[in-house]
Amino acid sequence: MSLLTLLPFIVLIGAMFLMTRSAKKKQQQAADMRNQMQPGSGIRTIGGMYATVKEVNEDTVLVDAGPGVDLLFAKNAIGAVLTDDEYNRIVHGIEHDLKSDADIVPDDASSLTATDDSAADASADDKAVDLGKKDAADEPADEAAEAAEAKTDAEPKKTDGDSEAK
Repeated sequence: MSLLTLLPFIVLIGAMFLMTRSAKKKQQQAADMRNQMQPGSGIRTIGGMYATVKEVNEDTVLVDAGPGVDLLFAKNAIGAVLTDDEYNRIVHGIEHDLKSDADIVPDDASSLTATDDSAADASADDKAVDLGKKDAADEPADEAAEAAEAKTDAEPKKTDGDSEAK
């Protein structure tokens, strides 16, 4: 056999080796993560439920999902062990801001571009702008009545079903 005929088999075996190696590495990392669980840790299950660990056994984990709700999960059902900051941010909506001393960007950009004549601009903004649109209250009452009458004339009249046309 020549080396050229063996080359596809060698490449295939090498690719399989690389794929199984990366899968084993991921499985080992997941097992290490699950072994790091301890009571009080925040977790996310593979189903997407967030809870706090109460007790860790050899193959199971008892979690507190809420007041008076204790659930028993297999260790393999734990998708991620979360840090305290991440768990509080997701579950309680509490963000721990590390950059609290940084400048805060205001919601209104006008404070960033304020000039001396900003008071004159503010009084000009308070005036109503005429866009050429008439309100219903501005129309004369007789025009409104004519428009309503024209609308009813345009609609077909309903009858009892006795029509002379046959």
